[in-house]
Amino acid sequence: MPLDLAIILPTLNERDNIAPLVERLDAALHGITWEAIVVDDNSVDGTADTARELARSDPRIRVIQRIGRRGLASAVIEGACATAAPHVAVMDADHQHDPKLLPNMLETVRSGAADVVVASRFLVGGSAAGLDTARREQGSRLANALARRLTGTELSDPMSGYFLLETGRVRDLAPRLSGIGFKILLDILSASPERLRVAEVPLQFAERRTGESKLDKVVAFEFLVGLYERYFGQIVPTRFMLFATVGGLGVGVHMAVLALLFAVLGSGFALAQALATFGAMSFNFWLNNWLTYRDQRLKGAWAVLRGWTSFCLTCAIGAIANVALASWLKEAGVYWVLAALAGIVIGAVWNYALSSRFVWGRF
Repeated sequence: MPLDLAIILPTLNERDNIAPLVERLDAALHGITWEAIVVDDNSVDGTADTARELARSDPRIRVIQRIGRRGLASAVIEGACATAAPHVAVMDADHQHDPKLLPNMLETVRSGAADVVVASRFLVGGSAAGLDTARREQGSRLANALARRLTGTELSDPMSGYFLLETGRVRDLAPRLSGIGFKILLDILSASPERLRVAEVPLQFAERRTGESKLDKVVAFEFLVGLYERYFGQIVPTRFMLFATVGGLGVGVHMAVLALLFAVLGSGFALAQALATFGAMSFNFWLNNWLTYRDQRLKGAWAVLRGWTSFCLTCAIGAIANVALASWLKEAGVYWVLAALAGIVIGAVWNYALSSRFVWGRF
């Protein structure tokens, strides 16, 4: 029978969830020709190998193991571009999304009744009980309210990660999608040149079967990033703007340290500028790792220490130029605040280019 549906399963350390989920998909999709595409972000627990072992006996299982790339949104884009199925569904691999909804979702799109079908936790008949804390549920509801108000998307759960649509739509929109963060549904809806017709089905959001949640307190920040991407991402790249925003906060840290050491404690300007640069650089690494490169975040004491060291080393030339230029301008009679800002600007472009590649990139 012709292939009907591809289910994209973005994974990160979901080894023990894959086989049981395949069994649930097989039971739910009786009579539908399907394939599951596991898009794994190089999980350390061997998720990709587990999926490949399943694929040896079940050709409906396919694996894309990504090296040096992470993030749910980009995983969905790559999965949609890798399948020949006319319809694609996106769902979590942690068993919080019920596969039994898929046949009805597929029929709704295939019949032309809707362009996108979204499984909603907040529709009548649905439940968000699987959210691990009441605070997360409240945060999810707040994010949904903001999404409806700011994007005009009239959905009860626009932040849902479980939805189905024609694969061709995702491929057509791929050049416009940011590929950043978790909220790929909002990205698709806002990037479409025509307003997509959306239907919702109630979802009983279950508890995670095994493993740990990938969501954290930065979800609200990520929502703001999505809004920026929608309105300004085609003008100035989102990642660079995040890096620049962190750099702006770093300027505040830099000037505070410099003012304390130079203006208050009377230290020499060159020494104060050097220490302020080092302090701001450390602050920038921490905040960039937490926000700007959240999808590639370094975790664990050794990884963070190595990343911080790499960040300092790759920024060393920029830091030297920063201190040298600022000191020269100060000696030339330029007001110390302006001299410091000039040094910061010189190092900024260098810091972004090298840290993107060598700290959070492929290497």
